[in-house]
Amino acid sequence: MDLLFGLREQLGTTLLLITHDPALAARCGRRLRMADGLLVEDSATPPGCFLVSGTFGLSLRFARRELRGGLRGLRIVLACPALGVGAIAAVGTLRAGIQAGLSADGARILGGDLSVRVSYRPMPQAARDWITGQGARLSEVVEMRAMAIAPSGERSLVELKAVDGAYPLYGALALEPALPPERGGRLAPGEVALDPLVAERLGVAPGDEIRLGEARLRHAGTIRSEPDKVASPAILGPRAMIAMESLPATALIQPGSLVQYEYRIALPPGPAPGPFAEALRMAHDDGGWRIRGAAEASPGVNRFLDRAASFLTLAGLTALLVGGIGVATGVRAWLDQRARTIATLRCLGAPARVIFTTYLLQVLVLSALGILLGLLLGQGLSVLAARALEGALPVPPRLGFYPLPLAQAALYGVLTALTFALWPLGRAREIPGAALFRDVVQGGGGRPRWSLLAVNAAAALALVALVVGSAEQPGFALGFCAAAGGTLLLFRLGAAALMALARRWRHQRRPALRLGLANLHRPGAPTALLLVALGIGLTTLSAVAMIEGNLRRQIQDQLPEAAPNFYFIDIQSDQARRFDELALAQPGVAEIRRVPSLRARITAIKGVPVDQVQATEDTRWALRGDRGLTYAATPPEGTRRWPAGGGRPTTAARRCSRSTPGWPRAGASRSATR
Repeated sequence: MDLLFGLREQLGTTLLLITHDPALAARCGRRLRMADGLLVEDSATPPGCFLVSGTFGLSLRFARRELRGGLRGLRIVLACPALGVGAIAAVGTLRAGIQAGLSADGARILGGDLSVRVSYRPMPQAARDWITGQGARLSEVVEMRAMAIAPSGERSLVELKAVDGAYPLYGALALEPALPPERGGRLAPGEVALDPLVAERLGVAPGDEIRLGEARLRHAGTIRSEPDKVASPAILGPRAMIAMESLPATALIQPGSLVQYEYRIALPPGPAPGPFAEALRMAHDDGGWRIRGAAEASPGVNRFLDRAASFLTLAGLTALLVGGIGVATGVRAWLDQRARTIATLRCLGAPARVIFTTYLLQVLVLSALGILLGLLLGQGLSVLAARALEGALPVPPRLGFYPLPLAQAALYGVLTALTFALWPLGRAREIPGAALFRDVVQGGGGRPRWSLLAVNAAAALALVALVVGSAEQPGFALGFCAAAGGTLLLFRLGAAALMALARRWRHQRRPALRLGLANLHRPGAPTALLLVALGIGLTTLSAVAMIEGNLRRQIQDQLPEAAPNFYFIDIQSDQARRFDELALAQPGVAEIRRVPSLRARITAIKGVPVDQVQATEDTRWALRGDRGLTYAATPPEGTRRWPAGGGRPTTAARRCSRSTPGWPRAGASRSATR
């Protein structure tokens, strides 16, 4: 024994001594006592604490020693969560930054703390007096389409915006050249400011005369910065802006003109926008107003952001699920490499829970490191995406540290790692030591115990709950999870069928074919995992390609074969004949089609006034404000619904009432309009 202890000191090696002699055991630096084949005491732990914390402490030491040996076989466990978590973290951080930018600049984007939009008629004077009587500042804006005509005769369709002397309530209007400082950045009567595109198209410079309707105005400069451009975008043409005092001279407001009146409200200190808007609506709203707060300054951007974030998050989750399959494959291959180590520990009496905890700790440590790398990657990608999208967004994103999306991405990674790693870890826990030595050539048939299967199922359900609970469209997210689970099951069943088919055809004359088929169904063959991983990856790529192809086909199918080259709006009845003559006189004009257009409000459905209709939140919009209407004696090309025999066409209100919960059924009744 002295020789052995001397060699240990001289060579610096470990001496494993199994003895019943307490004297020899006392000479060892560490003593472990076994009883009935189980490890019950470790000299490195305090007396009485082994049963409580000894298993975890021993597993922690084993895990630390194995990790010191390198990450061979576990790099995929590090890389897969990093990529998936990085994609989800980047989407969440960018979304939070854009929302923070919209919230911080909401009042400037909207033009006020509140905005009231009224179509085709101004707000009653009593309502304006009520607003100013509450201590709020009020600014009136009128918007319509018009034709700007240069001295040379060049014309351009513009979105005309008439503003009063209080505009803008927030921010500043900037022109090139700048207006005199004493005017406070406000246009004077008789002046017009043009979008640079309009000025270039018309070939005009500051000081030139521009005709809008019947008015002749002086070009004051081009618009360099319009503070509320996002809240009132120029859709059908570039912007032209005039003072409110110049609007009557244009004679553009006529009966039937498409005019929008918008009133921006700057609240005094104290009142909150929500209660103020509700009080205004209760006092004066006649049902045709649209009231928005600063949080809704850009609803189109918010909707696009929500939908894009949901889609990109699901795309990142798909990458994370594919990575989870990689985690399962890597953990299984890594455990196969550790088979002799595990067998040795089991034969020495290491409890199954020590084996399971040892390798679970290693997987969790590497997954946590991968998640951390993914969070750092996501933060960097969000910065790059913000710079790339800076010109396309209404406000620059406020990038920073947003804990909620990062925590959500990390939780995605943890649940995915647990969902896909518990099965192979539980399998290694249940296989006895003797079977592990021959598991490569003879399947041990190990399967996790039911308690571990319940934990695995709970992790999968928690992942589904996180996906559905954090989605903007829970139904769509639930369908995605169901489809993902069904796809995994489908490929797993396909792998089982492939292995059964290879087992049935194993008796082949050609050695290469016989060996190849044998490797598909042999014990420990990675056929199932590889088929599932390849199938999910190809499914994802095929789905993206099919979605793109279907969208392109749908757009092409909906476009008419002979689409119009130009369209004109707001042509009055007394102007129609003259317009047709002018258009047909132009070379190349082959056909003109005119469609009547008017605006009306739904006042009752089946005799029930609209204020008494029990409409849902998703359909109440149809009863607010006015709707666009048209009529025709014959059905337009492509119309799918038209009464037989030339009867009364079905109105939009009747169609909506038949499919809208909470609306009375229209039946044969008519919807009254005003």
